[in-house]
Amino acid sequence: MNLSAFRWQEQTPVFYPWLAALVLGWLMVASASTGIAEYYTGNAAYFTVRHALYLVLGISVTFLVSGISLARWAKFDSLLLLAGFIGLILVFVPGIGHEVNGSQRWLNLGLIKVQASEIAKLGAVFYVAGYLVRRKDEVQKQLSGFIKPLFILAFMVALLLAEPDFGAAVVLMGAVMIQLFLGGVKAGQFFLLLIATFIVGYFVVTGEEYRMQRLLAYLDPWSPENVYNTGYQLTQSLIAFGRGDLFGIGYGESVQKLFYLPEAHTDFVFAIWAEETGLFGAVAVLGLLVVLLGFIWSIAWKAQRAGLMYAAYVAIGIAGLLGLQIIINIGVNTGLLPTKGLTLPFFSYGGSSLMICCAMIGIVMRIAYETQLTEENSSEEAEHE
Repeated sequence: MNLSAFRWQEQTPVFYPWLAALVLGWLMVASASTGIAEYYTGNAAYFTVRHALYLVLGISVTFLVSGISLARWAKFDSLLLLAGFIGLILVFVPGIGHEVNGSQRWLNLGLIKVQASEIAKLGAVFYVAGYLVRRKDEVQKQLSGFIKPLFILAFMVALLLAEPDFGAAVVLMGAVMIQLFLGGVKAGQFFLLLIATFIVGYFVVTGEEYRMQRLLAYLDPWSPENVYNTGYQLTQSLIAFGRGDLFGIGYGESVQKLFYLPEAHTDFVFAIWAEETGLFGAVAVLGLLVVLLGFIWSIAWKAQRAGLMYAAYVAIGIAGLLGLQIIINIGVNTGLLPTKGLTLPFFSYGGSSLMICCAMIGIVMRIAYETQLTEENSSEEAEHE
């Protein structure tokens, strides 16, 4: 690959925050994974090395994806949605689907296991962006234009709940609702959907005993019946935050990662980081993520002003996917939300999650690049006139 052809990526606003997040994420995983890696493999650096390989692949994916024009993405948005559906169906096929902790969420592709929901969420964002552009008048003026994409996505949500993957379903629907709202749907229709979503969510949560147990544990994690049961992860995470205090106990010195806090290098890597670097380290990570999301929203806004509506809707959807997942993960880590298995984008260990997140950044880079070209061409035309 001729990297000189891709120098423009460095000029996009998201480049350095994204790169900083990758480096910081590797440091988090390198520290949080030592105990479990040594126990299961005899090599404390096992997950550190694997995550470094994922970073190389992720960076390569970012640059490759950023070379694909938005016009080409627009031609295949329906196929991306179909790929998401196929992935969610294949997880239930014996020999292809892979079960982890009682959830059938993974596709076993031999060298790597891919979480099907990651592909589905991105496919849904592209599909809705294309739909909002193609059916603009219908979406803004008729109820049918608002309802049609929701019927299609309802099947995707049903497949996610069957895995079960309630967190991914929430992230997907949240991002899509943000796209629809900013796409100009009537406020009354939107809030009616919002109410309906909360009602459905209530029945989904109360319909499964393990979800109710998590909710009750979240409300009182320190009770004797919860502290060593369904509230165990939350209490251990809160202990990690408490131990971190203002400046932390030192990088690599976490005690909670030594089999006290399950999923220390994946879902709860932020808690370990807070234990080792304290409030200041946690706030630094939050600040970096806010800056990254702020740049993505800024790119979406500039694309909208330049008349690139498809690009703007895609960027909005990506900001929604990343933002909601960040909010849920950190909310779970800090006890603000009930325990749910979602990784922290760019920071948690996991190949498929990192690949998709990097692909999203590559798409945002392309949007920023095409927006800049459009603005420059418009300026040149104005000067000639």
